[in-house]
Amino acid sequence: MKRVEIASLDDEGVRLFSRLTESQLRNRLEPQKGIFIVESPKVIRVALAAGCLPVALLCEERHLQGDAADIVALMGDDVPVYTGRREVLASLTGYVLTRGVLCAMKRPEEQPIEAVCQGARRIVVIDGVVDTTNIGAIFRSAAALGIDAVLLTRNACDPLNRRAVRVSMGSVFLVPWAWLDGGLEALRQQGFTTAAMALSADSIALDDQRLRQAQRLAIIMGTEGDGLPQKTIADADYVVRIPMKHGVDSLNVAAAAAVAFWELGKR
Repeated sequence: MKRVEIASLDDEGVRLFSRLTESQLRNRLEPQKGIFIVESPKVIRVALAAGCLPVALLCEERHLQGDAADIVALMGDDVPVYTGRREVLASLTGYVLTRGVLCAMKRPEEQPIEAVCQGARRIVVIDGVVDTTNIGAIFRSAAALGIDAVLLTRNACDPLNRRAVRVSMGSVFLVPWAWLDGGLEALRQQGFTTAAMALSADSIALDDQRLRQAQRLAIIMGTEGDGLPQKTIADADYVVRIPMKHGVDSLNVAAAAAVAFWELGKR
């Protein structure tokens, strides 16, 4: 173990944990150098099992031989393990660490949608959703409820955002995902029927048999405020609504996604 004791913010090694913004970590100019941060032993284990490569670990002293002992053992001699007392590390990160451990990991290469969607029958397209909590929750529901892949428009939140990863409980590493360029036409080229989740006069109910019978179905989710772009709604094969009661017109996008996944992800 390459152990490094931390005593102050002046240590250059912990800069990526304490000073870099999400944008700087992502490093759009040099994607091959991009980093993302994973919190808590449980989520770090999921990331490592999925093949993510660690760059550095930040861990409270008491967890080196405790909750994170197995993770530390996997770091090898070339991955620094920064450590110190709980009070010191809290001052470095601005808050007490989640379960006492953070891991910086190398950002994986972007995957083409052809690779991500190969063999997929049910996918979700996240269009313009920027809230990190919603992104994490959608991924967690997708993993749990039978969605084979996730595609995101370029104006949506990065799934490897630190909070999104945490909220997903590591599900961002369990479901294949990619950025969607080319709109609905790119989905049709892959053989998908498209279902836009939106309030519309010509919408069909979520339990409509035409949706269940589709061989390959792409469920398109938009933002809570503006919803999906009108062009996306107009170009979709179906516009789909979730039947509701008591005059409620819509659900939080993460809740709506979970309902849609449960109904349409059934085999």
